[in-house]
Amino acid sequence: MRTLFTTALLTTALLASGALHAQDVQERTIKFGHLNNTDHPVSLGVKRFAELVAAKSGGKLKVQEFPSSTLGNELQQQAALQGGVQEMTAPATTSLAGIVKEFGLIDFPFAVGSFAQADALLDGPFGQALIAKLPEKGLVALGYWDLGFRNVTNSKRAITKPEDFEGLKLRVIPNPVFLETFKALKANPVPMAFGELYGALEAKAVDGQENPFSVILSNKFYEVQKHVSATNHVYAANIVLVGKRFWDKLSPTEQRILSEAAQEARAYQRQASRAAAQKAVGELQAKGMQYNEVSPAEQGRIGQMVKPVTDRMAASYDPELVKLYQSELARTAR
Repeated sequence: MRTLFTTALLTTALLASGALHAQDVQERTIKFGHLNNTDHPVSLGVKRFAELVAAKSGGKLKVQEFPSSTLGNELQQQAALQGGVQEMTAPATTSLAGIVKEFGLIDFPFAVGSFAQADALLDGPFGQALIAKLPEKGLVALGYWDLGFRNVTNSKRAITKPEDFEGLKLRVIPNPVFLETFKALKANPVPMAFGELYGALEAKAVDGQENPFSVILSNKFYEVQKHVSATNHVYAANIVLVGKRFWDKLSPTEQRILSEAAQEARAYQRQASRAAAQKAVGELQAKGMQYNEVSPAEQGRIGQMVKPVTDRMAASYDPELVKLYQSELARTAR
């Protein structure tokens, strides 16, 4: 009898727990906007995230994807999250330097040498310290996804040495590190929203741009650019963001579902992104682009030319975060 009574109690508790869990998850539609096309690895990550969220919530939480800048550029979507009219986005971390300038550390050229180092840096104490600065700005971050190493394309000439940058009008992300880096190389950097870029390249309002190979391919820049040079000057990451106004409305169970889904989608997204980058080089060449690599010696020369920029920028950042960044770079280089 005692055993039966204990079993009945446990069953009642489990049923109550399940009911409580069900009550903790409401029917919600989450608008997830981003800049990339539906064949891009960021979109693949959003789709995997949506599947995981649906499975974990019993179909109650629905993620609706809005790709290809349909909800606006990076800063417009950021403002929409802060204002509570959009729930999620996954921009490049570069777009956050306007509200937390230390995100600019991620963009320091020639700092990160491998994907393994990038993952360790961003998933570790440094990346988490940056994330901790976002809630006071109206944003919550659920981790970092892969965008890849950035490379230069242009319609004028191959980039094989630092002197080749001179006079090139290059579109850059509206971010101080990028602006100052290309000024140091004597290029003419033009800050511009990503959604305007193809038209500017087509009209020859700018000579070139810089992005990971998969972005170059997905956005058909091969139609309006002749040269693609493997400068690998910056490792770029996307960051999965939720508007804090929306986040604060969620139950702890719903918050846990979103956090777990973003983390689980991360490994898949990174793998898909890196495979796509490797494949994209051959596809760009097949589409008629002239591809070249930059020798380690010339990369070293470019790095030396831009070092005064990063030194100057670092001096204007939170000293504790700079120290953490430098120590984590050293630790993860092993």
